[in-house]
Amino acid sequence: MPLRASLFICMTLMLSACAQKLDRQTCMALAQGVDYCLAPLPASTPVSQSQLVKLKVKQSRHQLLSQLDLTPDSLTLVGLAPLGQPLFTLTYDGQQLTSEQSVLLGEQFKAEYLLGLLQLIYWQPGDVNRHLQGATLTDHTCDAAYCRRLYASDGETIMDIRYSQAQPWAAEVTLEFHQAQLTLNIQPLE
Repeated sequence: MPLRASLFICMTLMLSACAQKLDRQTCMALAQGVDYCLAPLPASTPVSQSQLVKLKVKQSRHQLLSQLDLTPDSLTLVGLAPLGQPLFTLTYDGQQLTSEQSVLLGEQFKAEYLLGLLQLIYWQPGDVNRHLQGATLTDHTCDAAYCRRLYASDGETIMDIRYSQAQPWAAEVTLEFHQAQLTLNIQPLE
């Protein structure tokens, strides 16, 4: 076998050993007394979008590129490191969530939370609220083009979402999850 073919097979085996496929929970705790179960997929126009995602948790900052493909039957989200290395692939059919992820992400990466945040950002508030317990997602007046706020049942603000445009899929979005000290910024790439 030529050296080049041997190297290709060896690299393929090494890369596949660096990924793990996991079935994920579809319900999660967002805050004390606030739970969210992933909503079904919307029966809307399909969306295919490349995004630049920036995440800040406390003092730690991360950046990745993502490709999101949404149809009435499935959602696929692929995350890549800035240099193009694959980090994860999430697949959701409206009931089951699976993730294939690099072992470099470790156990701390929870695919269900990422998809839950995306649903809070992009799904209609009424659809999200049917799957929330202990909180309500509402449109909120602010100095941005469009805003949403997640309130706990006691009135405490859990999260603020700001959009640069009234159409969420076309907007740059900033989500601030106050209790988790997390800021998520999503910029659509053209």
